[in-house]
Amino acid sequence: MSRYTGPRLRKCRRVDALLPGLTRKTMERRPQPPGQHGHARRRRPSEYAHQLTEKQKLLFNYGLRERQFVRLVAEAKRRKGVAGENLLELLERRLDNIVFRAGFAPTIPAARQLVNHGHIQVDGGRVDIPSYRIKAGEVIAPRGRLNTIRMVRASLAHPSLPKPDWLDLKVAPGEDQAPEVRVVSLPPASTVPLEVDVQLVIEFYSR
Repeated sequence: MSRYTGPRLRKCRRVDALLPGLTRKTMERRPQPPGQHGHARRRRPSEYAHQLTEKQKLLFNYGLRERQFVRLVAEAKRRKGVAGENLLELLERRLDNIVFRAGFAPTIPAARQLVNHGHIQVDGGRVDIPSYRIKAGEVIAPRGRLNTIRMVRASLAHPSLPKPDWLDLKVAPGEDQAPEVRVVSLPPASTVPLEVDVQLVIEFYSR
């Protein structure tokens, strides 16, 4: 299954939530969901519908396919601690998300493109896998191409979100000098930039 490439605000309206990783546009609140049947009378959402909506928030925001997400949920359940918090940590530790949260790109799809095209390095080595799992202490920076550095610095001038405390950003004064961000610690679940009831997501996959 290919990734969704249609109108991004449509996905935000579908789950009735702002998804900063998907788009930086603001959503107009409307009393009905998108689509030609959006004005039809709606029944009270079932518990399953609530669980599905919370799951879709994470899928849309982080741009994952269902199979990828199922594997992450299974891993989160196997780990020690609270499964929901484990899941959010695994999502936040993806390289494409780190590039976005650092401000190197305006959205996660834009960050994924940077990574896929080999424009990002981790501890000085080229990494082109968006799902690469960042560890505490690693340093992420754009590679030494001038156009890439200028594009990243332009994005840093207008960040989509405030930088989280678990990232330490350093921007050199020269326009041709690459900024870099160091992962100070693993991301806590409380810093996830969207409202989601992750326990409902775990329950969805526990049926």
